[in-house]
Amino acid sequence: MRIVISEFISLDGVVQAPGGPEEDTDGGFAHGGWSHPFFDPEVVGGAFTEALAKAEALLFGRRTWQTMAAAWPERAGDPFADRMNSIPKFVVSSTLDDADLTWHNTTRVPGAEAAARIRELRDRDGGDLAVMGSPTLVRSLLTEGLVDELRLMIMPVLLGGGKSVFPDDGALRTLELVSAVSSGAGVNVCTYRPVARK
Repeated sequence: MRIVISEFISLDGVVQAPGGPEEDTDGGFAHGGWSHPFFDPEVVGGAFTEALAKAEALLFGRRTWQTMAAAWPERAGDPFADRMNSIPKFVVSSTLDDADLTWHNTTRVPGAEAAARIRELRDRDGGDLAVMGSPTLVRSLLTEGLVDELRLMIMPVLLGGGKSVFPDDGALRTLELVSAVSSGAGVNVCTYRPVARK
């Protein structure tokens, strides 16, 4: 399976709380919902629809899973929502237990075992293992060299600080641009893949 990351991201590299004001206020973040003015169903929505269509399973960090689990089950009847609700899901967490997994078809990956378990998933035959949001998890996956594709919805806004998906460990990681599409609202949907080290 390929691990494919999809993220809303600002020009200054922030991915925190794109969906709503109360989504994630850690660190006093006050710009929740910042992606809304730039969202369009064709380019930005199309990128997520394509990612979900190619996915065989979804992988989340705890906080993003909890946000999604609170939102998607009540949206049944929409094709995208039906797919989100039916597809197998994995959540990395050290605090949730199996009784908390109320969103259909979810499996918990214990935090202490995350890297090894995700490597096992990646080694399986199958489609994509899609990751949306989950900045702490994505940063770990990039650090561990477990990302096969990074799809960034780069939005024309500066947020002045907030959570990022990028490791800050000083390591050089080279990516190649595979595709780029621009929307009328100035969003660049850029797909990158890691360049193999020689």
